[in-house]
Amino acid sequence: MKVLVVEDEAGISRTLDAYLRRDGYATEVAATGRQALTLFRAARPDLVLLDVLLPELDGFEVLKTIRRESDVPVIMLTARSEEVDRLVGLGLGADDYVVKPFSFREVMARVKAVLRRTLPTPDRGTRPLTVGRLVVDLDAVSASLAGEELQLTTTEFRLLATLAAAPGRVFSRAELIEKALPESDILERTLDSHVKNLRRKLAGAGGSELLGTVRGVGFRLVERP
Repeated sequence: MKVLVVEDEAGISRTLDAYLRRDGYATEVAATGRQALTLFRAARPDLVLLDVLLPELDGFEVLKTIRRESDVPVIMLTARSEEVDRLVGLGLGADDYVVKPFSFREVMARVKAVLRRTLPTPDRGTRPLTVGRLVVDLDAVSASLAGEELQLTTTEFRLLATLAAAPGRVFSRAELIEKALPESDILERTLDSHVKNLRRKLAGAGGSELLGTVRGVGFRLVERP
């Protein structure tokens, strides 16, 4: 597994690199937004640790570009603690968010948790889940709507797969966190950001009514012909 560390504070960058290498990860390190994108395209990492306040291009701009090109998991690192900043990052497709000052052990736990979401799980079947025009292939970790592939992040895919396994069933926010993101400690407000992104991508492929909200209860996948 390879991790790209994007951090302009040398002390933090060196320590993260040391922790990751100690745990067996290969690493690449960037100190600016532009360098991050160059290394991202060359190294093709399995996960990105991305600071927000960077020279040249800030982390949000880097994340926008990464999301146009890849669904690689991204964990944001930032000194900004306001909820609005966390929601901006999640709205752009980040998988998790760690606020400075943080424990390096906490960051490593988040890295391992997010990477576990990307690995095949034993209960995945060989047959794709089909809900009307939606096809969710658990083995290939891909989804398509009316033949058009959906560009989903790992978190979005896990949410969609959970909903597609029981179309019509209403899942509460707590259930979705437990079933789709069991290693995460995200809040329900954060889950809403991921659901919003998933709904936008489904709508972009012609499935605007596929993901339904049951007010005060949760979400469900509505089967359409």
